[in-house]
Amino acid sequence: MMKNPTDLGMNRTGIDVSPIDSKETIAEAERTPPSSAGDVQMLLAERAVRHQQAEPIGTVPPPGSLKGVVKTSLQKLALRKPEVLIDKLAERLAFERSGVRLYEALINKCENRADDYPSLPIDELRRICNEEHSHFVLLMECIRELGADPTAMTPCADSVGVESMGLVQVLTDPRASIAQSLHSILVAELTDHDGWKSLIDIAAMMNQKELVVQFQEALSRETEHLEIIRKLFSQLTLDDAGSEATAA
Repeated sequence: MMKNPTDLGMNRTGIDVSPIDSKETIAEAERTPPSSAGDVQMLLAERAVRHQQAEPIGTVPPPGSLKGVVKTSLQKLALRKPEVLIDKLAERLAFERSGVRLYEALINKCENRADDYPSLPIDELRRICNEEHSHFVLLMECIRELGADPTAMTPCADSVGVESMGLVQVLTDPRASIAQSLHSILVAELTDHDGWKSLIDIAAMMNQKELVVQFQEALSRETEHLEIIRKLFSQLTLDDAGSEATAA
């Protein structure tokens, strides 16, 4: 059985483990001058210059079809920016893609630890994974229906791709426990839930009534996912906290 990460072990990361060495380390740091001149104010000033000079992460590509050109033109006449809707659709598309990968990694980890955690609802996790994939397909079809390209990496899609990298790293790390992995899934579900709400608001502003109806259904499913993961994470954490009492 894999060692529980909350069990006591030889963790040497804190300075209290070696008070003599830690004093020498601190003293040496105080004796050693910085490798470069300046302080945090210089760093902030340099960042301010970079912020002013920086280009955006990316751009929203123009419509690639006649349908897209017509729909974009109509929205422009109504003084709306359809590019924002396309960007947010691509954002959710990218995040749902990552969500599928996160759940696939979680399911695989749960299957490999099934003997240690026989009560894990693996079938329910598979259902959630399939629904995340269906949301990915829905978003791809919606983007095409608007005449845009679902394969384009828009600014928001690029940003959430970077955001989700850390979550993927936790889920695919064989050292991460089931509870730690569920915490990453919980972070993703919280973000996903609010992302769908924002997308609904933008679609409503653009008078995309059919999209609003479809997205509200997706939000309902995401709300259910969030509650399931929240309860499962909480239960595993409480079980771990009470494992010593249970063993006694």
